[in-house]
Amino acid sequence: MQSILVAVRKALKENADAKTAASAQYFFKEKIKTVGVKSAVAHKIAQTHFKTIKGKPKEEIFALCEILWQSGYIEEASIACDWSNALREYFTPADFKIFERWVTRYVSNWAMCDMLCNHTVGGFIEQYPAYIKELKRWATSDNRWVKRAAAVTLIIPARKGLFLQDIFEIASRLLPDTDDMVQKGYGWMLKAASEAHEKEVFDYVVSKKAVMPRTAYRYAIEKMSPGRKAEAMKK
Repeated sequence: MQSILVAVRKALKENADAKTAASAQYFFKEKIKTVGVKSAVAHKIAQTHFKTIKGKPKEEIFALCEILWQSGYIEEASIACDWSNALREYFTPADFKIFERWVTRYVSNWAMCDMLCNHTVGGFIEQYPAYIKELKRWATSDNRWVKRAAAVTLIIPARKGLFLQDIFEIASRLLPDTDDMVQKGYGWMLKAASEAHEKEVFDYVVSKKAVMPRTAYRYAIEKMSPGRKAEAMKK
């Protein structure tokens, strides 16, 4: 299995360029580690090499993902996320602790957070909805990325109309947070929920207008109908 890591890193190096590395940093306030590979290319590398390990025990693939996460490189994290998500039909409740470890130990920017949580963790929660209580616990963390993860994990389920009351509870827990990355995270979650439950999200957002930060508020109403959006923006 170690030879797969060597092959993946060789492919990343062969597809890297300084211009991509420099432009990637533009999207982050914090310093990121990047090889300089475009995201579409990294996804293709992940798909190509997953064919080699597909059918291996899940535990062995997760161990490879852990090594990729440990590198700190955003492209390697992307590949780890693609591989873990590709195993979603084999998830078991015990996997939550693995995903939580990745979030708490290795996620260090919004992209890593969203890549992991939108798909791998979100897919897990859809299969095991009882674990949504753990997301509510994440929402009380001191770690900004864990708090963002509590919200962005529910983006895809929210679009499907799932977990609405849990979404409101998580948003309410995150409401006082002054971190713009957290505000954008739960604002995005509410926006996603509005695709299936526009009136309910509108009513929730307007009821919190006096205390919801402007960043989160604008995210939340972005996809609403023109009439409701205009109503929400009234002073």
